[in-house]
Amino acid sequence: MSKDKAMRSGGKDILSKMQNLQDQLLKAQEDLAGEMVEASAGGGAVTIRMSGTQQCHAVTIDPELLQGGDIEMLQDLVLLAVNQAIHDSQVLAARNLGPLAGGLSSLG
Repeated sequence: MSKDKAMRSGGKDILSKMQNLQDQLLKAQEDLAGEMVEASAGGGAVTIRMSGTQQCHAVTIDPELLQGGDIEMLQDLVLLAVNQAIHDSQVLAARNLGPLAGGLSSLG
């Protein structure tokens, strides 16, 4: 096989691998959209449900928390729960997408 033909063949292999990796990435992102994490603060008084793509799907606040009238505490608890949910969804995404990063080294 000529060197030129081998280069074209190798290029097709790389393009094929890139397309396969892109397909896997799209599938992993779709899967992440369906996976949920749940984080809470205040012993469960505030709960946030978030997808692996960091879309918030639900905020639950214990009605007893509202009766106290301490709005600053409520704000703090919501903030804590949201930040924890974001962190947890990032960990989930890294766990699901991390193995695909290894596929990049096989392209060369």
